[in-house]
Amino acid sequence: MHRILLAALAVVLVSPPALAQNSLARGEQDFRACAACHSLETDRDMTGPSLANLWGRKAGSLPSFERYSDALKASGIVWDDRSLDGWLTEPARMVPDNAMPFDGIKDGRTRADLLAFLKEATKPGAAPRQSAQGMGGMMGGGMMGGMMGGGRVPNLRSIQASERVTGITHCRDTYRVTTADGKTRAFWERNLRIKTDSSKDGPDSGAPAIVPAGMMGDRADVIFAAPEEISKMIEARC
Repeated sequence: MHRILLAALAVVLVSPPALAQNSLARGEQDFRACAACHSLETDRDMTGPSLANLWGRKAGSLPSFERYSDALKASGIVWDDRSLDGWLTEPARMVPDNAMPFDGIKDGRTRADLLAFLKEATKPGAAPRQSAQGMGGMMGGGMMGGMMGGGRVPNLRSIQASERVTGITHCRDTYRVTTADGKTRAFWERNLRIKTDSSKDGPDSGAPAIVPAGMMGDRADVIFAAPEEISKMIEARC
């Protein structure tokens, strides 16, 4: 009788509902690494777009988000269990030239747990959840060589074309910075810092520089030679 009771208890402990709850709990913990860039609240965009109502949404189509890459908008992907699993595995392989600075999650169970949580947390009518801040292991390479900050302050009078700013536009919550190499990068307005440096290491007048500021490829500093140059450079245009 004792063995029968133990066997029954084991079945209860590993029953599908219990396993599902464990997966959701693990997925919620895993989401802490995503929450630095993504909100679960409708139309609350951050570095990345809101994930609310994600399932069934066409990639690159959220009207409130300004910073999708052309590659993602043209991909034709509709987000579901399969496409999201592929995206979380390796975004750069699934959509080359996309702008998400994230290498991917190689562990299948971690992806399954995260997707189980997201499917519940992002469905219409889901109870609001607080986004936990955290970086976790989701720190990949990205634009501008990884945007690794820190170290010695560089001399901004001798910079490459990819570091010399030729134009900045602002539209709603997004800055777009164009550099002398002809490329334009989009930044959430909280991720782009405007600074000045009038020292001998600062940029030449009229030639502001953009430098890395962070480890995820989504943050930068634009540094001007003098404060009066800032308003002349930034254009309000959508």
